[in-house]
Amino acid sequence: MKSIEHNNEFFVSQNENPLFPEGYIMWRDEIISLIEKHKYQSILNVNTELLTLYWKIGNDIIKKQKEKKWGAQVVEQLSKDLSKAFPDDRGYSSRNLWEMKRFAKSYPSFPILQVPLAEFHERQISESSFPKSTETNSDWIKVPLTQITWYHHISLLSKVKNEVERAFYIMATASEGWSRDVMLTQITNGYIKAKGRSINNFSETLPSFQSDLARYTFKDPYNFSFLGTVALQNELSMEKDLSKKVMDFLLEMGRGFAFVGRQYRLNVDGDDYYIDILMYHLQLHCYVVVELKMFEFIPEYVSKLNFYISAVDEYVKTAEDKPTIGLLLCRSKSDTKARFALRGITQPLGIAQFETDKLFEDVASSLPQIDEM
Repeated sequence: MKSIEHNNEFFVSQNENPLFPEGYIMWRDEIISLIEKHKYQSILNVNTELLTLYWKIGNDIIKKQKEKKWGAQVVEQLSKDLSKAFPDDRGYSSRNLWEMKRFAKSYPSFPILQVPLAEFHERQISESSFPKSTETNSDWIKVPLTQITWYHHISLLSKVKNEVERAFYIMATASEGWSRDVMLTQITNGYIKAKGRSINNFSETLPSFQSDLARYTFKDPYNFSFLGTVALQNELSMEKDLSKKVMDFLLEMGRGFAFVGRQYRLNVDGDDYYIDILMYHLQLHCYVVVELKMFEFIPEYVSKLNFYISAVDEYVKTAEDKPTIGLLLCRSKSDTKARFALRGITQPLGIAQFETDKLFEDVASSLPQIDEM
């Protein structure tokens, strides 16, 4: 008898156990979803209460220092008194109190950060990147500060000084589910500059409601530094490494991607062809064909990827799936050559670079390439 696992408990499939009444499995799954939703909401509520408390303390420190001209000694004394009054709490160190002050000073309109929408447009950040719950109008975007934890906030305040960029990373962290360490890595890697920057033809090949989302789904460059020293390997070796570190790969690709397989076989008119990596995107509702090239972009790569997209549309895609999208990842590229290569291509296709370990790239660049050898 087959069983399925959920939250460390084992449940029996309805089709294989006639003892369950009709509709029980669906009802049970609805209850599980309800519990998980309320647990998540409880976590959010706790976070909201903590941030509200810290903001109020920080705001009071600002007021008292302004009105009564109290100095730093008062904050140090307050830390000692609060730690004594609440010995089981760890949040009242003098350092954390100063962070509360900085938090309150940075966000005087807590719990909302309100940023002009025009400033997002200046940085070429599209509304399609905003979570659905984000409140926007023609002039402003309102970002709830309680979407991320206190530890996210104090790290973000230290790393990102620009308010628009902080608003972007708050939304990205919440929508992507980043831990604090992952958020800091993405900031270091220049996520805000990479997101939505691939060379693509989506506006010409996809419906308007889908093209903007597709454009913002991909970025340029992708950072595969978790692979280590791959500069002299071939595409097959890189595919193997990516599949071994699939969690890191999916994290770098972004929320919504699912890994279907590597060296995915397609038989076209009696001949076998192998796609480097086949993925599926849950929000775009389409397959994504990923081709890896260890060298600089050349126009011929587009023709091969275009062929694979057509084959997936013909043999893999179902009626419920949207048109397949191709993503070509190269070691380097000329944006002008990439744009020229996409002219006249009717399949949706994006071209981007990938980066690996920088130190090793510097060494490898002075060595002969495989085709030269």
